[in-house]
Amino acid sequence: MLFATAELRPLVSAGGLGEAAAGLAAALAEQGIDVITAIPGYSPYPLDDEEHVWLDVPDWAAPASARIGRHPDAGVLAVIDVPGIVRPDPYVDEQGEGWVDNDARFAAFSAAVAALGRSVQADLVHLNDWHTALTPAFLGGEVPTVLTIHNLAHQGWASAAWVHRLPSHREAYAWGDAINGLAGAIRLVDRVVAVSPNYAREITTDAAGLGLQGLLAERGGDLRGILNGIDTRAWDPATDEHAPHFDRSDLSGKQLARRALLDQAGWDDTDEPLIVMVTRLVDQKGVDLAFEAARFLPGMRARLLVLGSGEPGLGNWGHWLGQTQPDRVWFYNGYDAPLSHLLFAGGDLLLMPSRFEPCGLAQMQAMAYGTIPLVTPVGGLVDTVVDGDLHRDGTGFVAATLDESGVVDVVHRGLRAWRHAGRRKAMQRRGMEPDWSWKQPAGEFIDLYREITG
Repeated sequence: MLFATAELRPLVSAGGLGEAAAGLAAALAEQGIDVITAIPGYSPYPLDDEEHVWLDVPDWAAPASARIGRHPDAGVLAVIDVPGIVRPDPYVDEQGEGWVDNDARFAAFSAAVAALGRSVQADLVHLNDWHTALTPAFLGGEVPTVLTIHNLAHQGWASAAWVHRLPSHREAYAWGDAINGLAGAIRLVDRVVAVSPNYAREITTDAAGLGLQGLLAERGGDLRGILNGIDTRAWDPATDEHAPHFDRSDLSGKQLARRALLDQAGWDDTDEPLIVMVTRLVDQKGVDLAFEAARFLPGMRARLLVLGSGEPGLGNWGHWLGQTQPDRVWFYNGYDAPLSHLLFAGGDLLLMPSRFEPCGLAQMQAMAYGTIPLVTPVGGLVDTVVDGDLHRDGTGFVAATLDESGVVDVVHRGLRAWRHAGRRKAMQRRGMEPDWSWKQPAGEFIDLYREITG
């Protein structure tokens, strides 16, 4: 099987796609699937036992080649080189603007993925997001295909001139005076997978379909929702190298992690609950809703710690909150992997006020560390967090509305539960109990592969 993705952690990752792709590919291999993972050659990633293959692509995508070998962290890897693909960042320049030739770069990558699929005689090609969405046009139906939609907001729009460069199924991609890569792939692949069951339902509605709801609804049972997993070896409080250790049977180490987190923030010891956020600073994540709600922290007798990077305006807002409420808000602009582990380990409550969330990983990572999630009623957050005020087996709290008042209310409910020691510990242990690994999702994908390949 050929598994094509624009991101693959730890080699290249700009968001959840890289982590999800790496987790699924590894789990499939562990369950006996012969997986070759194909990624763009943004950099000369080193491989062992390397083999070089020239790929048969249209002139505008040439020269194209693949280095196939084994990577110590990524398994069997095909690093695809096409014109313009080498960049310091896969998508944006130093000013944060998208590379002007992103359409050409990833169209060439799609053509090369199809050629590689033929070269290795893949019995199935698994595509991920818009970066690979033109691949079905180059495969021409020769090989069964699956498309995973990680985020419908990014659809691969390009000039209508690209239609004439596609060797087949041009009508599937045409969209007015442009082409829509994701729309074409949705029409052509054998199965479409969204990264959570609830997201699969949401994207067939006018509210969340972003113009593609009709196409997705037409796929009927060919559209599935399979919940992402997390790397439970990296996110394990019993073995985490970045935080004091504890487990579900003994949470005492969580207090040590809490103390280390207070030291990180420069705060004296306090019995006030610590609300943490590990997030991208973008509109999707509802960071502005959290920052607006921060003015209520003194009355709530709670503190907020935020780790994130992204839009400069939100970063400036976070810095301002940290400066004007230094005893209530601590803000770190950037991404620091060890610090993210400490935040999940030492935090009491996770705030995740997303406007939309195809799956979400932070809520599962937080629950694995006994940190109670406070989330909005969208996407995979609904599939993973059980509201403790509505169900006896609650693991967190889900906001009733997707606005500032909903965020403030869900924080109040979470704080109330946290201050009841017995209820808090019961919710923590329930959240730590599920297996959030990739084992079950990989099994569901294997069933799907068998369904379409026979």
